[in-house]
Amino acid sequence: MDKMASLRGNLQLTLGDFVLDSNEFALPLDGITVIFGRSGSGKSTLLRALSGLDKRTRGTLYFADTLWQSGKQALPPQNRHIGFVFQDAALFPHMSVRQNLLYAVKRLPSHIQAADFDEIVSRVGMADKLDRSVNFLSGGEKQRVAIARALLARPQLLCMDEPLSALDWRAKAEMLSLIEEIVEAYQIPVLYITHSPAEVERLANQIVFMAGGHIERIESLQQALSRVDSPLFDDEGAVSVLQGKPLAISQGLRPLLMGDNTLWLADLSDLKKSQVRVRVLAKDVSLALSDPEQLSIINHLSAEVLELIAKPNHRILVRLALQDGQKLFAEITEHSAQRLNIRVGLPLFALIKSVALAE
Repeated sequence: MDKMASLRGNLQLTLGDFVLDSNEFALPLDGITVIFGRSGSGKSTLLRALSGLDKRTRGTLYFADTLWQSGKQALPPQNRHIGFVFQDAALFPHMSVRQNLLYAVKRLPSHIQAADFDEIVSRVGMADKLDRSVNFLSGGEKQRVAIARALLARPQLLCMDEPLSALDWRAKAEMLSLIEEIVEAYQIPVLYITHSPAEVERLANQIVFMAGGHIERIESLQQALSRVDSPLFDDEGAVSVLQGKPLAISQGLRPLLMGDNTLWLADLSDLKKSQVRVRVLAKDVSLALSDPEQLSIINHLSAEVLELIAKPNHRILVRLALQDGQKLFAEITEHSAQRLNIRVGLPLFALIKSVALAE
């Protein structure tokens, strides 16, 4: 699969009173592309149009150099070689896990050879539950089966429509790790629908922002997080996502290498990934003009002030550049900004509690 391939075109689909009119777009198929927006913005409708699941779709659509849609003429979904994972998993309730998976394999077109069955079920963590009825699976386990079913078809594109929305927090955390592992292991591009900023910040390489049936903009994750008015910022305020290389656990903490800086996390999850993302709330970042030595906070990151943005209630949002070029937001009071004479170009230290960081 060419990493530079893309989905590009302009699609229209009318469903009752709702009209999808995408505008011209080009989606790079590298890693995970998240389709993000409020309920009713057209996320699922866009995915159905892209995948060919709705025959009423009109417009133009190319996958790499292959024409998928031209006016009313459309390549049927089964010929687009797409894997699907839906919110409800859509398994056959009268079948076991194994039967659900083998049924999907038997329905593959003759020119597609199924992926290695044992490797896939082991990868998704269901090898010991193959003979269990799907009626006795948890929500997370059902989604693991749905992912295995999609992967067995060796799809050139994997579409996931809010796959975590019905899961509890623990199952969501496990599934997020699994999705990251799958993308890294199989190098398969993913279109992923969610309305959860935390999922976007954890998974996205690029984001399609939807509103009113239109694609408003397409941005990388870092571009989206660099905007003060980012739709990804909810009632928790501004967020940064830092990325680093995980090292061996030391004294109960996991270090992440970020250029010359080291970020220490209290999270002790596995170290299988070559790169780890960390979500940092701006309100959890403090600033110091010198590197404090006698302090319980051990994350002291060298940084430079890029921008100061006035916020309501006498707050200041400070945008920082770390030594490796990554950007970090800190939220402080006007009083603190004046007392420390915080200004653009000032070198300082960003202080972050390890317990405040979450992968």
